[in-house]
Amino acid sequence: MGSEEEKEAEYHSKDFEWEEVREEVEKDPSLSHHSIPFTTATSSTSNSYDDFFSEPWKSFHKRHSSGRFFKERRYLLKEFPELLSCGDFSKVLEVGCGNGSTVLPILRTKALEKAREMVDAVLGLSIKHRFHAFFCDFSVNGFPSWLFCDACQKTYPKRPDCLADVEVNNEASPSELSSLQGAMCCIGGVDFVTLIFTLSAVPFQRMPPVITECISVLKPGGLLLFRDYGLYDMTMLRFQPNKRVGFREYVRSDGTHSYFFSLDTVRELFLGAGFIELELEYCCVKSVNRRSGKDMRRVWVHAKFQKPI
Repeated sequence: MGSEEEKEAEYHSKDFEWEEVREEVEKDPSLSHHSIPFTTATSSTSNSYDDFFSEPWKSFHKRHSSGRFFKERRYLLKEFPELLSCGDFSKVLEVGCGNGSTVLPILRTKALEKAREMVDAVLGLSIKHRFHAFFCDFSVNGFPSWLFCDACQKTYPKRPDCLADVEVNNEASPSELSSLQGAMCCIGGVDFVTLIFTLSAVPFQRMPPVITECISVLKPGGLLLFRDYGLYDMTMLRFQPNKRVGFREYVRSDGTHSYFFSLDTVRELFLGAGFIELELEYCCVKSVNRRSGKDMRRVWVHAKFQKPI
């Protein structure tokens, strides 16, 4: 067994070619249901949002409220080194923070409580004042205007961004901060948006407005960092035909939802919202199941997009 550093370095290697997996899957008759068009008359969008999508995730968070189910995803700093080299006053909007491990799709109250607990428990780091968790069902209502209001988007960068600096430095008294918040309408946008295993939990029909929301809160030149399930990932191939709720959309036994992305779909979604493509590729990683000893071929989509300047 290698060191933790070696494991992290190996995590992002190209262990196999995606085209090899695609060829195997498309030649296997038992897996043909993953490629055929979705023709069932009853679509997931015909159900109410709360019943079909929201409630299963809420139950999921309750079952895993201890946080032990999730591992801290330190590899993201290797995958997206921009997060390490950003300035002292840079603002990052993590969409779907879950319990703080950056893997859960839609923010729920239980997950937010756990995220706050984990941040409060960090030793040796003064970061409490730099972390703000808030509930937002962004696939339905969009992001709050205090992130980047319409008026400030039109006048950026003329408007000074002093409120955000005060929040990060934590130098203002409560009364001074309250006064500033009353005088300023928003924080002037964010420098980074992360969508890490979040968009796949959103119904496909709702993805375009979600991405539009993401670009709207980014400053010009800001980056969106994306990682999610890729087409023909091992978990996709385990779904039986009766678990399909759309083309490349599936529902798990616990009712939670998942979509699997191709590069073309990701490109179409983000460029359609006005982003510029910087990086887009499949991340193909082979790991071993410790219990069964079987090889597992994981496929994720890695991408970086930029808001035009």
